[in-house]
Amino acid sequence: MSIIEILGVAGSLSLLAGWRLYLTIFAAGVAMTFHWLPLPEHLQALQILANPWVLGIAAIGTVAEFLADKVAWIDSAWDTVHGVIRPLGGALLALALVDSSDPAWQVVAFLLGGGGALLSHGAKATTRAVVNISPEPYSNAVVSTGEDVATGGLLALAIAFPPLAIGIAILLAVAAVVVIVALRRLLRNVKATLKRAFDEAPPPAA
Repeated sequence: MSIIEILGVAGSLSLLAGWRLYLTIFAAGVAMTFHWLPLPEHLQALQILANPWVLGIAAIGTVAEFLADKVAWIDSAWDTVHGVIRPLGGALLALALVDSSDPAWQVVAFLLGGGGALLSHGAKATTRAVVNISPEPYSNAVVSTGEDVATGGLLALAIAFPPLAIGIAILLAVAAVVVIVALRRLLRNVKATLKRAFDEAPPPAA
């Protein structure tokens, strides 16, 4: 297994952790426990995710995040709290995949993992800020459910087919950048429109 493929798996897990840290850890741990995703030799460090204590905490976090993420504005508060936790978790996941005897690659994996998780977390948080503005009551739950399904599917692909992992990581990173740029531009335009409407509004009657 080449270092590029290993970094691809690390990047995929880290980017997915920026969406759903607890689900990423829990799904990987359950798959390893039941041998649905047998780990190749280069990923044996991730066996720690199958530890009952790790699975239990990840399960509680997954349920809490699942519920919080379906409610407008509570999801944004949850994202704010996890602005540090997700990048750190993504960095540690990436670190677990790299040969411990190679400090240079460990540093690279840690930095890329943390940066990837921070990038996808930023895209998720920005998306939710825009969705929460919508008066339609179901859009938040639809977007959240889509993230749940996408995280599970891409996680399975990245671990089961490591050669695909680098493509998944690149796709997720590019998508996150595009989403952040587009949504920030949208929010800026909405802010400008509201400011213009406020400035043009007639003063209240005396």
